[in-house]
Amino acid sequence: MPVFKRVNKDFFKKWAPEMAYVLGFFAADGYITLNKRSAHFWCIQITDKLLLEAIKEAVGSEHAISVRKRSGNENTIYRLQIGSKEMCDDLRHLGMKERKTKSMTIPHVPEKYFSHFVRGYFDGDGNVWVGRVKKRNGASNLAIITMFTSCSFEFLERLHLRLAKSDVKGGSIYKAKQGYARLQLSVNDSLKLYDLMYNQPASSIGSLFLERKKRVFEKYILLRG
Repeated sequence: MPVFKRVNKDFFKKWAPEMAYVLGFFAADGYITLNKRSAHFWCIQITDKLLLEAIKEAVGSEHAISVRKRSGNENTIYRLQIGSKEMCDDLRHLGMKERKTKSMTIPHVPEKYFSHFVRGYFDGDGNVWVGRVKKRNGASNLAIITMFTSCSFEFLERLHLRLAKSDVKGGSIYKAKQGYARLQLSVNDSLKLYDLMYNQPASSIGSLFLERKKRVFEKYILLRG
């Protein structure tokens, strides 16, 4: 008799901080697939095992996390795969369809949970850099730059508009020759983004964030004094 792994199948039906974060992360690093028997699965595949374990706990899953080691200096990949047509249909309803890479758009995330959605997407397809930028006179300034990347230009346009409503009003989007688009924020908006993503009640964030990315923001804040 088959053993069915437990999971909260209502997870994507009701808005909550955890749901918004996982949805944002899924938008960056998740996908829906059907096997040869037309069974529906949704999957997240990343190199950060601790974060994937936190996502697994958030969705109430007992599914095993699979491990794929790679050669050379490449990081090990961890995958959470959950078979549930109901949850896949909920994700489709929210705009997360198969082959979503170039056609994805932002779901109608309630303002109350938007910061968690942004943090989830940023942890999946965002980046933050701190360093010194040279000026024309030869001097240099300490700077922080944050970026969101997507193959869907429309997704970044809508994200840009939603961020502006949360006082992250600057930034620009450009298309790269490789086929992706990037939304880039400079110093002031990067700090506002930090406030939006992390200055939330600790109980609502829990362990659903990448510590290494959060530390880069805090490194800049510490160095700037």
